Formats: sequence, structure tokens, C-alpha cells
Amino acid sequence: QVQLVESGGGLVQAGGSLRLSCAASGSILSMNTMGWYRQAPGKQRELVASIIRRGSTALADSVKGRFTISRDNAKNTIYLQMNSLKPEDTAVYYCAAGLRGSLVPPDYWGQGTQVTVSS
Repeated sequence: QVQLVESGGGLVQAGGSLRLSCAASGSILSMNTMGWYRQAPGKQRELVASIIRRGSTALADSVKGRFTISRDNAKNTIYLQMNSLKPEDTAVYYCAAGLRGSLVPPDYWGQGTQVTVSS
């Protein structure tokens, strides 16, 4: 069983930056794919960013050019660097991990961290 623990959320003004971290209890090399979902109030959870074991990444169109996903295998941690934040980025952000090549759906979820962007 893999446990995922997110950190780094908070309140930031529009245009600001935050970096989310997701620490895994086991080796992230056992996970084929890891990434971040988010869920805004009244909306469905959406996949924002993913990274595979080899390091290739994918980003939702809504965050391309502003967010970056990365991983540190030695620390069993993935990151989501969020720049130029907008009020519409406000959501609970969830770390996710998958044993297969897809995070739809993931095999493991973190507990979530709140990101609030004020205008």
C-alpha cells in the first residue's frame, strides 16, 4: 500500500506562485504514473498534470505554460510548480499515483491540499 501526502497549499494572490509537494511512503519508481488532480467547488475532479516513470509529462490545456510537474526519485516526491496563478485555479489539489500507464483512474490518492487564489 502506497500513501501519498501532499503539502504546499495555501492562499496566494492572483499572479503569484505556489509549489505543491507529494511525498510517497514507498518508492515512486514502483508507480508507472503520478500526477495531480484538482477539484473546485461544485465541479468534477480534473486531471491537471501527470508524469511517467521515464519523466515525460502531460499538462491540461488550462495550465500549460503556467504549471510544471517534476519528480525526485531519490526523495520519492513529485512536485507541481504553479506560476501565474488565477482565481479559477482555486481548488483542492490531490496527488495521484497509478501502477499502469494511466491515471484515469489512479490506484492511489492523497488526502488533498487546498489552494486558494484571491483576485
